[in-house]
Parts: sequence; C-alpha cells; structure tokens
Amino acid sequence: MRQFGLIGYPLSHSFSKKYFTEKFQHEGIPGCAYENYPIASINELNNVLHGAPAPEGLNVTIPYKESVLPFLHYQSEVVREIKACNCIKISNGRLSGYNTDVTGFEISLREQLQPHHRNALILGTGGAAKAVEWVLRKLGISYQYVSRQEKQSALGYEQVTPALLENTQLIINTTPLGMYPAVDNFPPIPYEALGHQHYLFDLVYNPARTLFLQKGEARGASVKNGQDMLVIQAEESWRIWNDSTL
Repeated sequence: MRQFGLIGYPLSHSFSKKYFTEKFQHEGIPGCAYENYPIASINELNNVLHGAPAPEGLNVTIPYKESVLPFLHYQSEVVREIKACNCIKISNGRLSGYNTDVTGFEISLREQLQPHHRNALILGTGGAAKAVEWVLRKLGISYQYVSRQEKQSALGYEQVTPALLENTQLIINTTPLGMYPAVDNFPPIPYEALGHQHYLFDLVYNPARTLFLQKGEARGASVKNGQDMLVIQAEESWRIWNDSTL
C-alpha cells in the first residue's frame, strides 16, 4: 500500500483527503491511500514518518508550512526562497520539500487577471502569503502586505483606505477569515471603495463565496475562490510524488 497524507492542525475540514480518495477511486489507481495527520505540534511529525504504513508523500497545511523546513533534507529553489513548503516527497528516509501553492495560485490567478492589475494587497503574512508574493514578483505586480497590526513589513488594516484601493485593484486574502465554520468573518477593508476594476482572490474555498468575495462582488468586482488553486496544487503534488527524477 502506497501511503500519502496531510499534516496540519486542525484538519476537520480538509480538502485533500476527500480529493485524493476520490481521485484514486475514479481514476482506478490501485494500492493507494490518503490520510489526515492532525498533529498538535510539528515535533509530532516523526511519529507520522515512522507510522505503519510509512507515508511516501505528504501535503503540509496551516500552521506548519514554515516550521516544517528544519525537517527537510532537500528544499526546492522556491522553498528556499519563500521559506514555505506544502509538499514533501519521502524516499529512503529523505524528505524533499516543494511548494505547489505557487503553481496552483499562478494558474488560477491568471484566469481573470487584467493588464491594469499592477498593484496588489496581500492580506495575511503566513506561509501561503509567501507563495502569493513569489507569484506576484514573477508577474511584475507590485504588492503590499496587510496584517492585523502594522509592522515594518506590513500595513495595518486601518491603513487600507479608499484612496489606497483606488490605485490597488488586486486584493488577495491568504488568511482563514471567513472559512467555515466562522463564515461571518471577513477582512476589515473599505469595501465601499471597490468597483468593476477590482479583482478579489480568496485562498479560502469553503464556503465557495466568503463574505470577502460577496462584498466585492456586490460592488462589481471580479472574484475567485481557492478551489481551482487547491485542485491544481494537489495534482502538482501527485506529479512530484510519482516523478522518479526528483
């Protein structure tokens, strides 16, 4: 049995287990299983690695995309640069780290990206935000981070003014605000300043329309959730786990 899985905490509403279980069934892929490993501390990773059966591939989600790095024997160029890993290939006890969020986000973002989307706000500063930053730099889009508290590297939400949004027309939510079951939460930005030129991208996929997206859509903005990004990054993980050259 080939074992794969997801580490994170909590994992009560994981996308990955359902996706891969259905993938194995629908595509007739025999002898494979995918499990959730809800570990309360990254130090519990060794218990997962030495379980029976031992996994040969892991996805990594909140809050371990950054704290997993010291466990890796190899880091891809992207992982080394953004210091966030969400995909691990395990072979002969060797852990190789990759970031498939980058691939998923870029392909998904491009679907509705327009030439005037040259300035962006990244809401949140965690591991997923680092993948978003990497893609924006690749695409030549300038960006600013926004955090709950103002810091040297990020604006505070109170600094996101209507005037700022007038010239910043791409807004990407990398926080869990609005994720099920806390669906009444949303990033505190001045939604009244949004219009048809704005593009709101939410990495959250459950619910399909967070309040962040609903409020943007009500003002005429283009919106997209994280569902396609998750599917793309999952398929990229599967490719990595089965690539004998990696």
